[in-house]
Amino acid sequence: MPLSLPCLTVTPIGVAHTPFTDRVSTPRQPYAARDVTGTIELFPGHGFEHALEDLDGFDRIWVLFWFHLNQGWRAKVLPPRSAGKRRGVFSTRSPHRPNPIGLSAVRLDRIDGLILHVRDLDLIDGTPILDIKPYVPYADAFPSSRTGWLKPLAPTADAINAQETNADAPKDPEPGFQIQWSAEAAEQAQWLLDTHAVDLRTPVERTLTLGPQPHPYRRIRPIEGGMLLAVKDWRVRFHADGRLITVDAITTGYRPGQLAAPEDPAMKIHQSYVAHFSGDTAIPKN
Repeated sequence: MPLSLPCLTVTPIGVAHTPFTDRVSTPRQPYAARDVTGTIELFPGHGFEHALEDLDGFDRIWVLFWFHLNQGWRAKVLPPRSAGKRRGVFSTRSPHRPNPIGLSAVRLDRIDGLILHVRDLDLIDGTPILDIKPYVPYADAFPSSRTGWLKPLAPTADAINAQETNADAPKDPEPGFQIQWSAEAAEQAQWLLDTHAVDLRTPVERTLTLGPQPHPYRRIRPIEGGMLLAVKDWRVRFHADGRLITVDAITTGYRPGQLAAPEDPAMKIHQSYVAHFSGDTAIPKN
C-alpha cells in the first residue's frame, strides 16, 4: 500500500448565507444554533436543480463544508468542553484539521430553486459548501454509542427541558451550565435588543453554557467579585456557583475617553447605552 496518495481537488457547489460574520460569534455545533435561520445557495449552471429533486421530503440534511478561514492544522486541540485538557484533533470536531472539512446536520425548511432554507446552521456567512446528503435516522443515529472523553454529568434543568421538548434528540453526555440573569442584566439586555437590535443574550448564554473558565473560545477573565466576559465590544459581568452561572450586569467595553469621540459612529450605541443606564454599571471598572 502506498504511504501517500495524490492530492485531491474539490470544487464548492454553493455557499452558506448566515447571520454570523466572525468566528467568535459563530456557534460551535448545530444544537447551539437552534432555530437560527439561513440559506444554502447552490451555484447555477451545473444542473443542481435536478440534483435537489426529492430532497424536500427529508426533515434534516447533512451539510459538508470547508473551514475556509482556517490556516494550518493542529494535532492537539483544546475543545470548549475539555476542561483545560488538550485532545487529539481526530477525537474532536475542531476546525483545525489536516483537511478542513466540516459536517453539520441541519433542519431543512423548504427549497426554492437553488436556494435551501435551513435552520440550526452553525456556519460563518460565506462558508463554501462541498456536498449535501439526506439525514436518515435509521442509518445515521446511534444514541447509545459511547462518547469518549465527554463524560456524563448531572443534567441541568435547561438540558432536561430541551430533552422533553425535542424527543428526537439524544441525551447530551455533558449538558451545559445553567444560566440565570439578574434583574439588572435582563433589563439591560432587553433594552439593547428593543432599542438598537443588539442581541447579547444569545451569544452570552451560548458561551457561558460551556463554563465560566477562561478558554481560547471564551474571552473570560477574573475581576473583583466575579468574572468578565467580552462579547465583541461589550463586557458582561457574571459569577458562578457550582453549575449555576448568574449574569450580573452588562457594560460597554469602551472607556470614558473613547466614548467622548462624537464623530465615531461605532460609539453611538454605546453612548446611548451609557446615557440611559447612567452610573457606574454602564462603565467598565476593570
